Amino acid sequence: MGPGNDESPSNLEKMMLPVPPPLPVNLSSRFYQRGFSTSGSNNRGHCCSSHSINDSMDRLFDEAYRADVSILTDDGGVIYAHASILGNASPVFRSMLKQQKGRTRGKRLLSISIRGVRPEAARIFIRFLYSSCYEEEEMKEFAMPLLVLSHAYVVPQFKQVCESWLEQRLLSIENAMDIFQLSLLCDAPRLILICHRFVLNNFKSVSATEGWNAMKESHPVLEKEILNSVIDEDSRQKEWARKANDRKIYEQLYDAMEALVHICRDGCRTIGPFNKNLRDDCEPCKYMACKGLESLVRHFAGCKMRGPGGCVHCKRMWQILELHSRLCADSDACGVPLCRNFRQRRRKQNKKEDMRWRILVKKIVRSKSISGAPFFVLEST
Repeated sequence: MGPGNDESPSNLEKMMLPVPPPLPVNLSSRFYQRGFSTSGSNNRGHCCSSHSINDSMDRLFDEAYRADVSILTDDGGVIYAHASILGNASPVFRSMLKQQKGRTRGKRLLSISIRGVRPEAARIFIRFLYSSCYEEEEMKEFAMPLLVLSHAYVVPQFKQVCESWLEQRLLSIENAMDIFQLSLLCDAPRLILICHRFVLNNFKSVSATEGWNAMKESHPVLEKEILNSVIDEDSRQKEWARKANDRKIYEQLYDAMEALVHICRDGCRTIGPFNKNLRDDCEPCKYMACKGLESLVRHFAGCKMRGPGGCVHCKRMWQILELHSRLCADSDACGVPLCRNFRQRRRKQNKKEDMRWRILVKKIVRSKSISGAPFFVLEST
C-alpha cells in the first residue's frame, strides 16, 4: 500500500457495508403503538396476548392452513382446526384426539363434535383457543354457552373471562336464575355467590320471571333451598335491625348520662342549674341530650307524685338517676342529686335486679367502645 493511500482496513470495511434503510413510518408507528416488545404482551381488553401473535393465529384459524381436525356442529357445519393447538389448549381435546388417532390410523383428518350449543358459540370458542381473543358483541350474546364450553373442555382462562362478563355486565332480573343454575353446573363458586346474593336482594322481582317458573318445575330442591335462604336472610335482617335499634338506645342513654353530669357539674345555658354563674360569652351547649332532659328535669322538680312509684315521667327520671349512680366514677364528689343515696340503696336490691342493671350498664358503656370515661366507670361483676 503506497504512502498516498491512507485508507485503513477498518475504514475500508465501513465503506463496503451498505447503510441500512430506515423503517417505514407506518410500520414503525404501528410497531410501537401495538406494543411489540420482548418485555410482555399488550392487553386490548378483549385480548390476552400481543397483537402480532393474535393476528397470526387468527389468520391460521381463518385460513385453516394444513388443518388436521374437523369439528362438527349442530347445524351440520364444519370448523377446521389443528390438533396441536387444540390439544395444547384443552386436556379434554387432547384426550379426544388421542382416541381418534388410535381408531383412525392412516386417516389425515380427525373428526370431533361439539353439540348442544349454537355453531357461532363453538366457532368463538375455538377461535379463542388460537388467539386468546374475543369480540365484545359476541360475548354479550354467547357468554352463557361459552361458559359451558370453557368448563366442559377445561379452559380456565376463558372460563374466568365468561364468569367476569356474567357477573359484572350481564346479570339481570330476567336471567338471574338461568345464570345461577348454570354457575352451579359449571362449578363457578364466585358466580354462585354473586347470583345467590342478587336473588336474595331482588327476590320479589326474580320470583316473577319465567326463569324462576322453569326452575320450579325442573329443580324443586333448588327452589326449596332458595326459599329457606330468603327466610334466613329475612330473619338476619330483622335481628340486625333489632340490634341496631338497641345500640341506638344505648348510645342515647350514654349521651343522657353525659348531659346529666354536664348540667350538674358545669351548668348549662339551656337548663341550669341556676346556682352557677354562667359567663355571657359562654358558647351554646354542645350536648344535644340537654334539650331532651330539660322538660323531664323541670317536671321532676315540680311534680307532687315524684316518688319511685309515681307518674311515668318521674319514674323515668328515677331510672336515669339510678343508671347514673351505677356509671358514676366517684359518688362522693359527684354533683348529680341522689347519686350517693342510690349507690347505698343498691345493697338492698335482690341479685336478679342488680344483675339486670349491670348488664344494661355494660351495654351502654360498650356502645361507645370505651372501658372507662372521665365521668363513668365499668364495675366488675
